Amino acid sequence: MRAWVDCTAAAHPLVLRPIVERLLASGHEVSVTARDYGQTVGILDRLGIRHEVFDRHGGGSGAGKATALARRSAALARWARPRRFDLALAHGSVDLAVVGTVLRIPSVQLQDYEHAGLQRQLSFRAARRVLAPDAISAEALRRAGAAERKQFRYPGLKEDYYLADFEPDRGVLDELGVDPDAVVAVVRPPPETSAYHARNPLYEAVLDRLVAEPAATSVLIPRTSAQADAARARGAPSLIVPERALDAQSLIALADLVVSAGGTMNREAVALGTPVWTTFEGRPGAVDDALIAAGRLRRLTRA
Repeated sequence: MRAWVDCTAAAHPLVLRPIVERLLASGHEVSVTARDYGQTVGILDRLGIRHEVFDRHGGGSGAGKATALARRSAALARWARPRRFDLALAHGSVDLAVVGTVLRIPSVQLQDYEHAGLQRQLSFRAARRVLAPDAISAEALRRAGAAERKQFRYPGLKEDYYLADFEPDRGVLDELGVDPDAVVAVVRPPPETSAYHARNPLYEAVLDRLVAEPAATSVLIPRTSAQADAARARGAPSLIVPERALDAQSLIALADLVVSAGGTMNREAVALGTPVWTTFEGRPGAVDDALIAAGRLRRLTRA
């Protein structure tokens, strides 16, 4: 079988790695493509996953996203057509959905957030199967574009699965120059270019509070180069912004707390047992609602 896997955001190499490895171990051919966005390519490199890079993110505007979608999908279609794939797999890639539909490649989409509007509708409607946590109801998935016959709802978190064999590496603290006896906070900025992004002034207030704590070391894992530059411009000695993709999962496991405006890093902290607070100000998804109700994730409302 010839399989195609597309990674369009930093979480995707982590989520899809076990599937890629299982397919390869079973003797299948796997081709991986990536979008040049945030730390996606760097994480693929760190994990040793061979890949080809196609285009970049279209930015925060609707027009920019549409242009990038058309451009990247066209390039991927030219690349994929002669390869005659039997299966396409992604975690919400709209480009893969478009190309899979045009070239009639059966596709599977993973997802654990049901409220991203048109993006979900396109990818879910094009997919042969949609894999999602069972915290998201069948009806919510149907409203998002996944007919019930397509749905495979699994227990727990996606992070439980891809971190099942994980062992933290304390070397990540040495790599960052972090005192292992210090209080370590991991910070993740909001997804400013995502369709579901809402303005998040709380993030800046939390960062102000953390860098003012003399006993704490804060490590910010940026989504974009602009976020990294803005954090470095603060000139705060207790704020570390890595220059390249690092073993964020080990860092989370070894940290004292995580404060994140995203989703995957929050749920990684939950899976690894690290106290975590969310500052996400978009529409909450069913998975996070369930974690908050269970007391495994806390919502931060002020710094």
